[in-house]
Amino acid sequence: MTETVAGNPPLVATGVEGLDDILRGGLTANRLYLVEGNPGSGKTTLALQFLLQGVRRGERCLFVTLSESEEELRATALSHGWSLEGISVVEVIASEESLKPDARYTMFHPSEVELGETTKKVLAEAERVKPTRLVFDSLSELRLLAQNPLRYRRQILALKQSFSRQHCTVLIVDDQTGSERDEHLHSIAHGVISLERQTQEYGTMRRRLQVAKMRGREFREGYHDFVIRRGGVEVYPRLVAAEHRTGYAREPIQSGLERLDALLGGGLARGTSTLVTGPAGTGKSTLASQYAVTAAAKGEHAAIYLFDESVATFRERSAGLGLAVGPLLESGPLSVQQVDPAELSPGEFAHLVRRAVDRDKSRLVVIDSLNGYLNAMPSEQFLTLHLHELLTYLGQQGVTTLLLLAQHGLVGSALEGPVDASYLADTVLLLRYFEAAGELRQAISVIKKRTGKHERTIRELRFGDQGITIGEPLREFQGILTGSPQFVGKATDRAGQG
Repeated sequence: MTETVAGNPPLVATGVEGLDDILRGGLTANRLYLVEGNPGSGKTTLALQFLLQGVRRGERCLFVTLSESEEELRATALSHGWSLEGISVVEVIASEESLKPDARYTMFHPSEVELGETTKKVLAEAERVKPTRLVFDSLSELRLLAQNPLRYRRQILALKQSFSRQHCTVLIVDDQTGSERDEHLHSIAHGVISLERQTQEYGTMRRRLQVAKMRGREFREGYHDFVIRRGGVEVYPRLVAAEHRTGYAREPIQSGLERLDALLGGGLARGTSTLVTGPAGTGKSTLASQYAVTAAAKGEHAAIYLFDESVATFRERSAGLGLAVGPLLESGPLSVQQVDPAELSPGEFAHLVRRAVDRDKSRLVVIDSLNGYLNAMPSEQFLTLHLHELLTYLGQQGVTTLLLLAQHGLVGSALEGPVDASYLADTVLLLRYFEAAGELRQAISVIKKRTGKHERTIRELRFGDQGITIGEPLREFQGILTGSPQFVGKATDRAGQG
């Protein structure tokens, strides 16, 4: 796709939707761009998508390869389900085909020919095909042939000037096999796209992209996660909440439990975030499911992301508590997705949430839990930044968010979470175990609510076949939040004494 913005040169779509979003529409036409990255980072795949987009637009496309044979390129394309029909491929490498008099292209091995002759052959082929899109993969061989920076820079400038006269948009691929960062290319190229891959201690390889330079154009700065799957490169632009603002009516969100809504001063406010925290097994997931089922039953789409349990376990647990999730999952207003933090990057997760909001019109999102989300992050600092941006985005879309956080330990006063997210949330629900009459019980209280008043009582929380029950305030006990309550009798108003 080529677009013309008033007063600006036309834009050329890259064939990668997420990258076009980062570039605010695509690349400026008839310019030379550098795509750099270590081997295996996805440069050739991205370059092929760029040319295939041109084929779909009826443009002439040329792929000049100095490092792979045409057979290898076609095998790569086939692995993604692509055909290279419509793309002219010229090999500048030695092969048996080059010895045949009827060879389609003249083959050269960089170590056997002069740099100037190699460049001349590339330019001659470009003159013959007259492409509007061209990929040159890769520059490592030219760098080796040049032997000195001055000669290398002159040859790159010659290529740039020639392609510019032909009104051709060019991607030059560099695998960064040199000992130092090539600043010559950065200064010559109109734009620079850098690809990185990182090997984690555990889990899949992580890849990220950044636009290091783009002359005369605005673009979304910073790192953006991407993956390579069958079908090509998928880029997930970094979420910037300020770019997504919509108006919505602030109204209470009901749980379907009268006493829980009363505890919260009438319910949760639409567009706010709620942190549900407590030890494992206190009922955080069940409470969140209650909200999701109630919203879905009213016709509002609710999305649940499970980091810690499977969908089958979720369905079994919900059915045991009388929550009819099956029909809601089948009819569509409720969606539940299992997330593997070892396989999913934070950028891809944010993309999943955005898709649920934009495509499915989700109005309630449950992240179960932040502990699993934390495992997908390199450090707590980055978790906080990602989470803040995601919550701000959801709030601006009028989406109510429930965040679940399991604290370390079960009872006692030394319970701590892996990260302090309480200041990010608008509301904080605290769940606790306590012992009474030889039984292990659970309690619920509202620690914080920014959007209005709430009860300051501590109520008992029970789970059974009929669902969730919120009891009367536990006025007969003191020290419940510490996990070591004391029975103090039936004083009617101890707060007013002394």
